Amino acid sequence: MRRNKIAYLMLFISLFGFMLFYIIPFLISMFYAFIDNPLSRNFVGLNNYRQLFSNKYFLRGLKNTVTFISISIPLNIIISLALAMILNKIKFFSRYLNLIFLVPLTIPSATTAFFWKQVFSLNGVLNKLLSVLSFEPVDWLYSKYSMYIIVFIFLWKNIGYNMILFISGLNNIPKSYYEFAELEGASRVQKLRRITLIYLIPTFFLVFILTFINSFKVFKEIYILTGDNPHENIYILQHYMNNMFMSLNYPKLVSSISVLITVIVSLITVIFIFEGRVSKNLSE
Repeated sequence: MRRNKIAYLMLFISLFGFMLFYIIPFLISMFYAFIDNPLSRNFVGLNNYRQLFSNKYFLRGLKNTVTFISISIPLNIIISLALAMILNKIKFFSRYLNLIFLVPLTIPSATTAFFWKQVFSLNGVLNKLLSVLSFEPVDWLYSKYSMYIIVFIFLWKNIGYNMILFISGLNNIPKSYYEFAELEGASRVQKLRRITLIYLIPTFFLVFILTFINSFKVFKEIYILTGDNPHENIYILQHYMNNMFMSLNYPKLVSSISVLITVIVSLITVIFIFEGRVSKNLSE
């Protein structure tokens, strides 16, 4: 009984902290989304949301964020899975190769941004190499290629961790499945489709969630690389939120966050439902 009381006390303290620092501020924020400003508190209904979706900067940030996620997540999953399958076959120096791919994850964002700025800036390493081939210098971070550069930096930093997760998932698949498939005359493609990809579904789910969350953290690198005024191709939702915060426009800021959270929660809910159905089918 004494142990149970201590456990309930710890759970109560945790729940109280969660309510105090998360739930209550979120409810207050939702209230701010339906008023004109925190001082007058005049109810304006959905007017803030209408203004939000008519704001060209918000729409640009939303479009660029969706574009970045649509490009970076599939590429991250495909490349990390391919590397995991290759390294899982290579036993010689495999530990050292895994460590090399994990190194970018340990580098601070400021150091990462400084390094890539020296590469892609107007007087950077890339332009110096291209000048040898008589190409005109390009300020890559402020050009139409800026989105692809940010995707490249994101992949460079996050592929290693996802690769390790896929290697772990591959090692959990019983070798007897592949041996039985070979006896039945299955090809490599058939083994990939019927065994590897099927039994990696839980790992796919975990990698997708982690990559989706990390894709919103790329704002740090973009902000350090380009500051408050990035190229329009890499102006994302966090830039809009940051500008609204600096201008003390809390209702629009809260509306942005509410919309973003709704999209994230809805997407994660759909993924959970899909993963649950697949896992149930596999168990049957």
